Amino acid sequence: MHVLELFSLKDKVALVTGGAGILGKSLVEALAEAGGKVIMASRNIEVLEEEKRNFKAQGLDIDILVYDQGNHDSIVKLKEDIQNVYGRLDIFVNNAVARPMKTVDADIAVVEQSMRINAVGVIDIMREMSELMALNGGGSIINISSMMGMFGPDLSNYDGTDMGTPPPDYFFHKGGMINLTKYYAKVLAGKNIRVNTISPGGIFNNQPERFLENYTKKVPLRRFGTGQDFKGVTVLLASHAGAYINGENILIDGGLLA
Repeated sequence: MHVLELFSLKDKVALVTGGAGILGKSLVEALAEAGGKVIMASRNIEVLEEEKRNFKAQGLDIDILVYDQGNHDSIVKLKEDIQNVYGRLDIFVNNAVARPMKTVDADIAVVEQSMRINAVGVIDIMREMSELMALNGGGSIINISSMMGMFGPDLSNYDGTDMGTPPPDYFFHKGGMINLTKYYAKVLAGKNIRVNTISPGGIFNNQPERFLENYTKKVPLRRFGTGQDFKGVTVLLASHAGAYINGENILIDGGLLA
């Protein structure tokens, strides 16, 4: 097979959750540019419709579906909608995340809300979407974790800012996602479903100037990541080019933690 054909996603149906976010939009774009039929899903229909219009202006035809990752019935409906409309699911980019905890000592009810979406919800949607994939002979699940799921916080990045200490829930569930990837890579192997993780380093999002300075001076490439930096590896893991990559966590941080 020609190398460019290895990366083709022609005739593949892909779901990207949290697809309207900073990183998610680039992942949607990448899969669509590679020829996939991409479904962008999140809770906010207005944001989804706006992004659909933006993609259409780029010549990309993206479909949208609404769901709530904190609600099991909503996840099941999402699976049923995909099955009824498209008849299959080949690629699932598990990117949705909620960050309700704003401080280290946030109320325990807020912690529970975070876990409902980011821990229980992650397992819930992986089970449902892998079941749908298995009906058509397999596919690829790409979990979006973070370097914060691999390492503790570098608190010196926050020196001279009023950002405070980052809350623990994100570190907890992103770390769990990496090991969950390894678990499902083994458990779903008999169903021809590959499961891998991408762990981004810092992504530019108009953070305070002092924070940007503190962080980028530690990065060998001297910059934050952008959504464009994650398009290639996403297509690799989604396509036949990555057919022998399974159970891996790929850290993309510009060399920060080399």
